[in-house]
This record gives sequence, structure tokens and C-alpha cells, in this order.
Amino acid sequence: MKNETSENTPLSIQAAPQETDWWLPRHQQKLAEKAAMKSVDLVFLGDSITQGWEEEGHVFWDEYYASLNALNLGFNGDRTEHVLWRLAHGAVDDIDPKLLVLLIGTNNTGHRQDAPAETALGIQQILQILSEKLPNTNILLLAMFPRSAKPTQKLRVLNDEVNRLIQPYADGEKVIYLDINACFLDDRGCVTPDIMSDYLHLNSPQYRVWANAVSSYILPLY
Repeated sequence: MKNETSENTPLSIQAAPQETDWWLPRHQQKLAEKAAMKSVDLVFLGDSITQGWEEEGHVFWDEYYASLNALNLGFNGDRTEHVLWRLAHGAVDDIDPKLLVLLIGTNNTGHRQDAPAETALGIQQILQILSEKLPNTNILLLAMFPRSAKPTQKLRVLNDEVNRLIQPYADGEKVIYLDINACFLDDRGCVTPDIMSDYLHLNSPQYRVWANAVSSYILPLY
């Protein structure tokens, strides 16, 4: 059964906040952080993997991005509809970043096991809104990172299919699609515990791997 309302609108594009105690306060805190910055030149937008720059990856955030006027808009547990709500409620208003790095969708495929087309539709909607709100900003659209240990497992297959669908959203100019997943896989295409202990979230050293993999898209802007 598809995850739809009676109006046949996928949940992935129905903007909504998370129903948790911490989520709205974090949104407000991020609005205040954004407002306090003299300039926001780089934005990371996504879910817990992106929020992890503040936790497992904080040392590498400080090393790579603290001097680049960077803003982390990763929220644990976010699906595409939660990002859409944040965008509709000021998340990127009144800024003009050089680049926004987008990584989203693995909670659609994981929590709810949305059909790949529905997750892709949510990502497409996010890109559309970003293009309207940030017309001067380049978007680096990352392929969803691999999850689950083996390439044949269901959630890995779902993520791979979404990645196949979102790749054409890139135009090679304002929106660049980048798949760095090979950085997190062994020669059999497997995720190992030294990369992701839970087969979903990056272990601390992998944030340096991520930073190095995208550096050629970020540093030329400065």
C-alpha cells in the first residue's frame, strides 16, 4: 500500500513538522543561529547523518568548515516532508549561500519504506523550493549514503533506486549530483562496522572522508 492520503498526495511532499519535543526548539535555535551569522556561505541540509557534523563529526566540521561561514541544518529523523516544512518556515530565508549540500531521504526509505518514486518526488520538491528561495545558490545533491551491510538488503536496494531516480534532477550547473558512496563500501559493496557501526550512521573518522570527497566542489567557491 502506498503512503498516501485520500487525495493521493504522497506523505513525502506533505510539509509537516516532526512530532517530538526537541524538533521545533532546534528549528528555532537554527533560525537564531542563522540570524546571528554575518554571512552564511555554505549550508548542509539533511537528517541525522548531516546533524552528525555537530556530534561524531564535530572535529572535522571545525577543521573544514568553521572558517567558511557554514550552517548545519541537519535534523535527526527528518524525512523529506520535514525538510519541506522547515523550508516553508524560514530555514533558508534571508541568506544567499554560495553552496548548499543536500543529503535527504534515507528516513523515508527506512522508517516508512516509501516507494522510491515517492521519496524521489520529495527530493525533487525540496530542490524546486531551494531554487526559488536561493536563486543564486549552487546545490550539491548527494546520493543517499549506503545503508545495511549487504548490497542485496532491502533498504540498500531502496536507497539505490532513489539515487537512480534523483540523478537526472541535476543540470550540471546549478544542481550537481554527486555519488560518493564508494568511499563507504568495501570491495564487495558491503558496509562494515568500522564505517558505520549501525550500518546507517557514519562513524567519526568517516566525516573526514566525506569532507575530502566533496572538497573539490566547495573550496573553489572561496
